[in-house]
Amino acid sequence: MAGEDHDLIDRIAQMLRDAGVECEILNLVPTDEAVLRRDRVVIVLALTLLAALAWSCLLWLSVDMDMGGMDMTGLRTIPSGMGLMVPAHMPWRAMEFASIFAMWTVMMVGMMTPPAAPMFLIYAGMGRQSEAQGAALSATVWFAAGYFLVWVAFSLIATLVQWALERAGLLSAAMAFTSNVLGGFMFVAAGLYQWTRLHDVCLSQCQMPFVFLMRHGGFHRDAPGCVMLGLRHGAYCVGCCWTLMALLLVGGVMNVVWIALLALLVFLERVSKGNLISKFAGIVLIAAGAGLVSIAM
Repeated sequence: MAGEDHDLIDRIAQMLRDAGVECEILNLVPTDEAVLRRDRVVIVLALTLLAALAWSCLLWLSVDMDMGGMDMTGLRTIPSGMGLMVPAHMPWRAMEFASIFAMWTVMMVGMMTPPAAPMFLIYAGMGRQSEAQGAALSATVWFAAGYFLVWVAFSLIATLVQWALERAGLLSAAMAFTSNVLGGFMFVAAGLYQWTRLHDVCLSQCQMPFVFLMRHGGFHRDAPGCVMLGLRHGAYCVGCCWTLMALLLVGGVMNVVWIALLALLVFLERVSKGNLISKFAGIVLIAAGAGLVSIAM
């Protein structure tokens, strides 16, 4: 009977694959609850440490950017933690580009680690309950590496955009838009994006970690497979959050309060069910953008 059940499952899986639905048959094995609990503790502690380090670094850089009321006319600060300043008219040097890129990377890690934690925990648990029990934690590390690699790429793009805006004279010394009109339009654009189909599709992939994993082959035993799965999940996350991250340029890239508010919004979107929070946030963003534009006019 077990053989007949297995044949039936194989036929159903093949039918799903023929229909274009990715799936994998997992042979679950009994797993000691103590082992699962230990894995959860290890992953939570590692992610907590990573997020704490990222936020500590952001606070350190934010203090470095705050020059205590000094006259910053004609100067800009390099976020390096060493109080470095250069004349505003000077083009970016390699060290400044590297510093801005590192700042964006640390910021993305700090903001996106908490929302991604449920996915990492589920992935590790799925690995422990599969035939590749011994590879659960290492596979999760590779999966997380692929996920954060996407945000590193996003940080590089954000650095290039910031460089272009700074060269065009559209950013202040605090790395925020100098134009309320431009900032207002950015708010409106971000609010409208919250109502798009693309945003909803990407958000749904982030809100249902287990469904996402089952749709994309489940647990992967090999490092390349784990990294590719992490890249795919990271791409969906960027797809639903990139406009919110762009708002960092409106409120100030090193404004820690603004960073925390956007991080909280991203987290609430992820852990909630449905699109109520994202739709409400969209309305608020559109209203705020309209208010900024009207004040500027």
